[in-house]
Amino acid sequence: MRILCLLFLLQSGMSAIAQEEEKIKDIIEGLAENSPEEEDLSELTDRLTFFRKHPINLHKTSPEELKGLIFLSPLQISNFFAYIANAKLLDVLELQAIPGFDPETINKLLPYITISTLEGYEQIKLKKLTHIANHDLILRYARLLQQQKGFRDLPGSKYLGSPEKILLRYRFNYHDILSGALVMEKDAGERFFNRNTGLDHLSANIALFKLGRVEKLVIGDYSLQFGQGLTLWSGFAFGKGPDVTSVAAKDVGLKPYTSANESSFFRGIASTINLGRNIHFSPFISYRQLDASLKATADNKFTLSNIGISGLHRTQTELKNQKSLKQIVYGGALQYITDNLNVGFVAYQSNYQHQFITGTQLYNKYSFTGKHLTNIGLHYNYTFRNIYFYGELAQSVGTGHALVNGAMATLSRKLSAVLLHRSYNKDYHNFFSRAVGEGAETNNEKGWYVGLNYLLPGNLSWSVYGDYFKFPWLKYRVDSASAGYELLSQLTYKRGKTFKSALRFKREQKQQNPDAGSIFHGLEKVLKQSYRLEASWKPNQKYNFQQKTEITLYQKGINKKESGILVYTDMDYTPTASKLSGNIRLAYIKTASYNSRIYAYENDVLYGSGSGIYSGNGIRSFINVRYRPLKKIDIWLKYGLSIYRNTETIGTGLDEIEGNRKTEVKLQLRYQF
Repeated sequence: MRILCLLFLLQSGMSAIAQEEEKIKDIIEGLAENSPEEEDLSELTDRLTFFRKHPINLHKTSPEELKGLIFLSPLQISNFFAYIANAKLLDVLELQAIPGFDPETINKLLPYITISTLEGYEQIKLKKLTHIANHDLILRYARLLQQQKGFRDLPGSKYLGSPEKILLRYRFNYHDILSGALVMEKDAGERFFNRNTGLDHLSANIALFKLGRVEKLVIGDYSLQFGQGLTLWSGFAFGKGPDVTSVAAKDVGLKPYTSANESSFFRGIASTINLGRNIHFSPFISYRQLDASLKATADNKFTLSNIGISGLHRTQTELKNQKSLKQIVYGGALQYITDNLNVGFVAYQSNYQHQFITGTQLYNKYSFTGKHLTNIGLHYNYTFRNIYFYGELAQSVGTGHALVNGAMATLSRKLSAVLLHRSYNKDYHNFFSRAVGEGAETNNEKGWYVGLNYLLPGNLSWSVYGDYFKFPWLKYRVDSASAGYELLSQLTYKRGKTFKSALRFKREQKQQNPDAGSIFHGLEKVLKQSYRLEASWKPNQKYNFQQKTEITLYQKGINKKESGILVYTDMDYTPTASKLSGNIRLAYIKTASYNSRIYAYENDVLYGSGSGIYSGNGIRSFINVRYRPLKKIDIWLKYGLSIYRNTETIGTGLDEIEGNRKTEVKLQLRYQF
């Protein structure tokens, strides 16, 4: 019977990767809607791809490592370690005995876990590094086939580089004790090499793990993620989504940085040291040269109002701003960690070469000024029976503070709930904060969030959340205190491993200044609603079909309500043991304006960002193909085409394209050795 159960779980695990791709779609679509358009969202797919190739050893894992699996909630992770503290895990079937680990969760886990007794340094000799380590080399080429305005020989501002986007990335991983990474990238319009700043983007690091008391040591580029993201968090961060447990941050502490994002990392040296008695210390120091637009003062000094995060250096102005601001950050995190309790204190200082000043607009009254900023914070999480409590208190020394507290509970085998409260002062300042919230920055916000996940009879599941928020002080385009709310409800039906459908409703209301020329005085309500119906059907092991229809409604004040619609069909072709696989999409889009745009995940080459904005009136199609000519070599090719009706130009500014067609190609080569 145990063998039959194991075979069933292994068979189910084959479909778990497809299930996780669906979850990645949900997360990326939600993040893209609330993130800057230039933000790189590839870190999520990157993380799970790594775990597929390097499964987590459940005998030697840690809470930080399991937090890298997006479908495990902090409560499930805490329950796992509470279980193995009393009994050694001998078989994956034992996961069923852990509270919160239902068959669906276990199925999702299988592609990313293993049970092994190997001991890293005890079993491996460093002289075998070149033979045993896993090496991964990627070269990517992408470009638009149509010529953008910035590449034409016109007077004024223009792009100084070539239209190709090129990425080279090399990684090696020596079991779980040594890793390294090198990333080089140029964006379209950039020069690959600048004699003043060198390569447009170069990132590298080397990391050691499990070296006696030194749990981690990273030299080069790294990210830091502690607590709930109020005090210190760099890199990727989750937010609100259909899985209501995603609002509880899963901090992983120190980790090597391997993304191509040019802004969200530290550069220097950092480590995590086990001081004994469950106490861990993570000191760090970072020195970087950032992009900023400087303004000269009368005494031959410079000031600035913000830091550039786009990573684009295509024009004379962008090149002038490149690496114009020196930044030094140093500090540490001290944590007490047990199976059911984590208490941590974080303190660090950020020093900048030039003075920050605020604009003359009233909403900038409480913005950060000066050259030095000290941040401190206290975070905690504690599991008591079936309840996971978590929170963080953060302070920008000399100004305001921010606070978040929440609880996550498994009320029964079918019902789980999350409650979250947040309060961010208008004068709380932090350059490395990514806590849950509505604003681009973690300040000037108060809110309550409540969410439920419920397993209904008949293969149905229901997720719902409500979030009420208010902004005590002014914001950009909001000239007084304001408030709003967000509601989401999703009903999902699954029939075995072959069919899944979901019906989603989302409503969000905020307040904003009237448009220019309006006779209305005061703030106007901005309402966004969306209705989504999607389904996926897998008739056999080779093919998987997906259909999605989404309608959006947008209205500001008493203006006429505008709408948008997106309908697409995807087909995935993934035959077992075949050298060729791929997917194709045909989509129809019609939106009244950019306000009614729709975000939809797009399959991409490996480690691609996967986010797409659908706006306008036309069709969008792409084909994404993977070919494996040899065991160690993979080749990806993506060809995308958008055709718009009644359109003479696409895009704005230097990105403008003449005509109604936009075509992009992407070619990627991966060599593993």
